Amino acid sequence: MRTEFGKWGKWGLALAGAMLLQGCALEISNTRPARELARLFQPPGSVYTGWRVYQDRCASCHGPAGTGAAEAPNLLPLVHTMGPRRFVGLVLQRYDWTLPPGQSRESWLEQAVQRREATLAMPAWQEEPAVNAHVMDLYAYLSARADGRQGPGRPAP
Repeated sequence: MRTEFGKWGKWGLALAGAMLLQGCALEISNTRPARELARLFQPPGSVYTGWRVYQDRCASCHGPAGTGAAEAPNLLPLVHTMGPRRFVGLVLQRYDWTLPPGQSRESWLEQAVQRREATLAMPAWQEEPAVNAHVMDLYAYLSARADGRQGPGRPAP
C-alpha cells in the first residue's frame, strides 16, 4: 500500500520540518539572555585593566600569572574563595606596614617592586593611586583567572 501526500502534503511536511529546525536554530543562536545572566555574576571592573595593574604592581612578587613565586603565594585559590569586599580590604587595608627609619614610602615601594630587598609582608596599597583607583579591576582580573575565565596571557582589551 502506497501513501501519497499530494502536492500540499509534501509542502506542509517540508514547512513543518523547516519551522521545527528554525525554532531550534533560534533557540541555539539566541545567546543574549545567557550573556546577560553571566554578566550579573561577573565582578564589576575591567579584566584587561586589572591585568595591567597586576603586571605593574603585583606580578613581581606573585608571578606574572598570579600562581605564586618564592616571594609570595599563589593568589588564584585565595581569590576564588573571597568576594570583592574581602579582596578590597585585604589589598588596601589589611597589611600594616612600618617603614624602616629614614626610608620614604616611594623608595620602599620601588625596592619591593624591583626585588632589591626581600619583602616580608605584602604592603597596604591604599595610598597607591594606581592600585586604589583600580582595585575592582584588579579583582575582576584575578577572579577571572581563579574561575578559569581568563588564561595566564594578556586579556583582550
